[in-house]
Amino acid sequence: MSDTAIDGYRYGSAELNHSHDYLLPALADVVGRKAQPGSRLFDLGCGNGSVAKEMTQRGFAVTGIDASAEGIAAANARYPDIRLEQGSAYDALAAKFGTFPLVYSLEVVEHVYSPRDYADTLADLIEPGGWAVLSTPYHGYWKNLAMAVTGKMDAHFTALWDHGHIKFWSVPTLTQLLSESGLRIEEVHRVGRIPALAKSMVVLARKVGEPTRQRHAMGIHE
Repeated sequence: MSDTAIDGYRYGSAELNHSHDYLLPALADVVGRKAQPGSRLFDLGCGNGSVAKEMTQRGFAVTGIDASAEGIAAANARYPDIRLEQGSAYDALAAKFGTFPLVYSLEVVEHVYSPRDYADTLADLIEPGGWAVLSTPYHGYWKNLAMAVTGKMDAHFTALWDHGHIKFWSVPTLTQLLSESGLRIEEVHRVGRIPALAKSMVVLARKVGEPTRQRHAMGIHE
């Protein structure tokens, strides 16, 4: 969620990409179970707008932001009827857009330099008792072991991708991040391959409280 100069992505079109082959079905399933038809959704990190368009076609009213001027330009040109604007997860988005029963954010958290600020912004956008759906590349013991044995660590961790994946999340670390922002993970879906070697994980979290990190910063622990 950085600006165009450092986001690591270039958008040649406003179409879906190969990762959506496994991400979109999982997102559609969760949203279909947790949001009423016609519900307002927020797309945090909407990229070129292709997923927002898919969810709009499923009957939801989608609003979204992305830091990439190039991505938003492509989205606005192709999908002018959807409210997609340039913005950052470090902005006061709830003050501008309000709150939503469900916010989704696909393949974003691994790119952010300040994940706790991102998680707080995510939580602020969600109505009390509402839902967050996140995806991020999956990391776990067996997958990491398989990559190490087959010599694919360098290709996976993309060290030469300027401003690419800078955070590598497991279920425990993502659980801790979200819990600090008052979000409780209730479902984890490993997608893209067999679960142990999954490409990504899609998590469903419910807003159950407010961020705790301000109390922790003052040395107050529950």
